[in-house]
Amino acid sequence: MATAKTNSMPEGSAARGGAPPRVSVRGISKSFSGNVVLAGIDLDIYPGELVALLGENGAGKSTFSSILAGLLVPDSGTMQWEGEPYAPDRPGEAIDTGIVLIHQEMKLLPDLTVSENVFVGRLPNRGGFIDREEMNRRAQEQLHRLGLDIAPTTLVRTLRVAAQQQVEIAKALTLNAKLLILDEPTAALGGEETERLFAQIDQLRKQGVSFIYISHRLEEIARIADRVAVLRDGRLVATHDTAQVPVNVLLEGMVGRSVDRIFPKLDKPSEKEVLRVDKLSAPDDSFKDVSFAVHAGEIFGIAGIVGAGRTELVRGITGADPISSGAVSVEGRAVQIKSPSDAIDAGLVLVPEDRKAQGVVLSHSVATNLALGNFDRLANNGFITPRQVATFAVGAIKRLGVKGKADQLVRYLSGGNQQKVIIARWISRGPKVFILDEPTRGIDMGARAAIYETITDLAKSGMAVVVVSSDLEEVMGLSHRILVLARGRNQGILERDQISNVAIMKLATA
Repeated sequence: MATAKTNSMPEGSAARGGAPPRVSVRGISKSFSGNVVLAGIDLDIYPGELVALLGENGAGKSTFSSILAGLLVPDSGTMQWEGEPYAPDRPGEAIDTGIVLIHQEMKLLPDLTVSENVFVGRLPNRGGFIDREEMNRRAQEQLHRLGLDIAPTTLVRTLRVAAQQQVEIAKALTLNAKLLILDEPTAALGGEETERLFAQIDQLRKQGVSFIYISHRLEEIARIADRVAVLRDGRLVATHDTAQVPVNVLLEGMVGRSVDRIFPKLDKPSEKEVLRVDKLSAPDDSFKDVSFAVHAGEIFGIAGIVGAGRTELVRGITGADPISSGAVSVEGRAVQIKSPSDAIDAGLVLVPEDRKAQGVVLSHSVATNLALGNFDRLANNGFITPRQVATFAVGAIKRLGVKGKADQLVRYLSGGNQQKVIIARWISRGPKVFILDEPTRGIDMGARAAIYETITDLAKSGMAVVVVSSDLEEVMGLSHRILVLARGRNQGILERDQISNVAIMKLATA
């Protein structure tokens, strides 16, 4: 298929001094069990440039990245690195060459410290012993460059998702890579952390480091990329020699059809109050004296930079974490919520930010995951039969359009379909309040549109919906009103006609 190009040449490419490509890929193809995942990919990456690689889940982005990083061997095609043949058969060979891949799914070791994770496999030593002082110093240096204020001796398992992502990036920076492949690097980062990362990327590009940048956040692409390459069904369907490409053009390239709008139209909510939170506080002060109300049919957004207390607040409301004071009411009735089961009984459900660790059981089937939280509704005289679970699952799958079979392990579903499984599970209970924390983190734009449609459908059915998101475009596009948190405090609630990037960030940094 012919590629789409513009006339402008990207900074950092051949236009800068006529430099040859750092990496050149020709005719790269890959199949798994007869299923073509990549077909004849041609792409050049130049010194100091950042190429955005776009495509829906399953388009071939991860496979292409894995081939460059030595995790997979292509079936056909050739690669060159700085003018020499390049054919890595293991990740270590790619790293030695100068190519480092930062995975979307983090590969950190939770029971090791931050510095041990940064230098795992290449621990500095002195006199035959690990030089922990040097290791901690060098790790702290990279953490500081990224603006992450944590001790290098901190255990990784104690860190929030955003901080763990920054540790992954710090690890890559210590490898002195010439080509960094970043797979959804900002999926768990807020605006301030993202800007720090972009500043670091800009600095490295000035030093000649090249980047392949995979992201579903199209506004980031316009902000940081030199060029854009679009994959669909394993084929390179478009390249743009600038990142200033209309969003609808990129989306149409990704999904192969016209996309009129990303966010569905919002209906006017009811005046009926469903959820009221009154001066809620956490024992560790991660949030304090937070109050708000949500009405039937309303999508209520919660925004703020990472560390503002967004996740902690919704976990406190739904009994996943303790609260020290305050009250929660559902439909005018005070409820005592000391555990998630109390919240479920009261009609409150939560789709957590880390769906793989907290939302689904990867080793269980789609049917079992859908049945979790619904055993009381499926049980007949205290017993649940496989047929009951299967029948229930088929209905839930159909209702939400999950692309998967009831007996399929949920680990083999895409991120978007895993999220649909979690949502379908709770929809089956007919809750009064539906809370979603980072509902589209790591999900491609095509699947995002489906999730957004589902969220607005929840509101249209009369539920009160709360959406927590670090993606400002997302929370602005979905919400009737937005609560902005900063350091755990309520800085204000913006009405629909007051919502803007500037207004949110002004409150978030107050």
